[in-house]
This record gives sequence, structure tokens and C-alpha cells, in this order.
Amino acid sequence: MCKYVLKRVLYMFATMFVIITLTFAAMKAIPGDPIAAKYDKASPEVRVRIEKIYGLDKSKTEQYFVYMKNIIQGKWGLSIAQPSKTANKIIEETAPASARLGVTALVWGLLIGVLCGIISGAKRNSIWDIIITIITTLGIAVPNFVIASVLQYTFTYRFPILPPIGWETHGSWIILDRYIILPAVALAFGSIATYSKYMRESVTEVLKEDYVLLARAKGLSKNKIMLKYVLRNAVLPIVTISAQQVAMLLTGSVVIESIFSIPGIGKYFINSVTQRDYTVIMAVTIFYSFIYMLSMFVMDLLYYKVDPRIRLE
Repeated sequence: MCKYVLKRVLYMFATMFVIITLTFAAMKAIPGDPIAAKYDKASPEVRVRIEKIYGLDKSKTEQYFVYMKNIIQGKWGLSIAQPSKTANKIIEETAPASARLGVTALVWGLLIGVLCGIISGAKRNSIWDIIITIITTLGIAVPNFVIASVLQYTFTYRFPILPPIGWETHGSWIILDRYIILPAVALAFGSIATYSKYMRESVTEVLKEDYVLLARAKGLSKNKIMLKYVLRNAVLPIVTISAQQVAMLLTGSVVIESIFSIPGIGKYFINSVTQRDYTVIMAVTIFYSFIYMLSMFVMDLLYYKVDPRIRLE
């Protein structure tokens, strides 16, 4: 176990090193001057002082090594658009809203998607299977920003039940909150469809296994067969795709937060792109990458625990 964990940790750090390097290179390769975009009327003397503050007076090689040193020390740089704040401070202020939305969408997507998949797989070709398949197809094919627009029109303009935009800073987690319902559903819709699709296929395959047929021959009830034999083996693919769903929720939250005016990292990331705030863009990219790699690491450990074949290898 220790050897496996060490191997995954080294892989995670190596991947993060590559991501940080590529992110830095991409930002430096983008045409345009971020200082000029913010301080277009500054005198040459002021401009020189500003470039010195941001380390832009050094060569790109020197900037890279200084940047890597600061990353290791946990310093992600000073924002260009908001000079009074560091990228660390911006992420610290905006991360709670993004985390609350992402965790809520992840939990809803997992619970609802797995439940729909079980029903669809256990009652194949029934009316429930047809309805769930249609919803699953829509969830996979339709982008989440379209789902968000439909939800806003339906539940705020057509039937004014929920607010179209807004956010409660100290709102509740996971449980129903009037401001979090629409964005969480829009963000989780794709995850629900994906979990449902994989769970349906997995349940269908497990139901054909010999040990399930033997359990039926012994006269065991359907509920006992589902709980003891089917679900335990059918859940393995769900563990595999969970890390991918975390990545989808991270990228999807960027758009959803802007649509619903949620003060999270995603909304600020889009503002940083329009303002050419390269420091914050790099910091958010690295932060998202770290969260994704951490989720991959956790899912690998879970898969190691639930699948004995990994331990044998």
C-alpha cells in the first residue's frame, strides 16, 4: 500500500510540474501587454517601476525560476487588475462559494445518477428505463449553460419560484437553498446523466453474471440480490469516472458562476481573462489542476481498496 501511495504522489507532483511549466509558457506566449492594458496612461518611469514590482523587468528564464520558487513557497503573485490583492487572497475569498456549489452538484449528481442508473438497469426496457434514457441523452448532449438558461426561464420568469441570480454568503451546504438550487442542478445535470449511463450498463452486465444467476436459483429475493451481489460489483465504474466528473464540475462551474452571478473562482477567472490579469489566470489554472490531481489521487486509493485486482498487481 505504501509503495502504491508513494508512486501516485510522485506521479501527481510530476504532472503538476508539467502543468505549471506549460501554463507559464502559455501566458508568456500570448500576444499583448498586461501592464499596458491596465496602466495605458502611465509614464515610462511609472511603467518601469510597475514592471519591476511584477518581475517583468527580468528575462523569461529568470521569471520562470522566480515563479517556480514562489509557487513552492505558496506565493502565487500580485494581481494586475487589483494590485491591492494577491492571487492567494483572491482564491481564498472566492473558493468557498465555488466549493459549496461544486460539492452540492457532485453529491446531487452522484446520488441521483446512481439511483437512476440502478432503476434503469434493474427495470430494463420498462417505462422508467425509457424516461431515464431520454434524460440521460439530454444531459450528455446539451451543454450546461443551455440547461442553466432553460432553468432560469422556467423557474424564474415563467413560474417565478426561484431567484434567477444571486448568492447567500452564509447559505447552507448540499441541502436545498433557494439560491443554490438552479445553479447546482444546471451544473449537476451532466453528471447525473453520466453516472446514470455507466451505472445502467454496469448493473445490466452484473445481472448476467453466473453468481447472480446462482443466487436467483437459490431463491434469494430481488432486493437481497441487488444489495449483496449487484451493487457491490456494479459500483466499480462509478469510482473510476468520479475523478473525471470532478474535472467537469470545475470547468463547468466557470460558466455557471457567470450565468448566476455567483462570487466564485469561475466568475473571477472569466473577469481575469477579459482584464488580462495573467497572474490570477495562472494561479487559478494551477489551483484547478491541483484539485483535479488530488481528486484523481483519492479515487485511485478508493479503487485500490474496492478492487482486489489492483492490489494483486
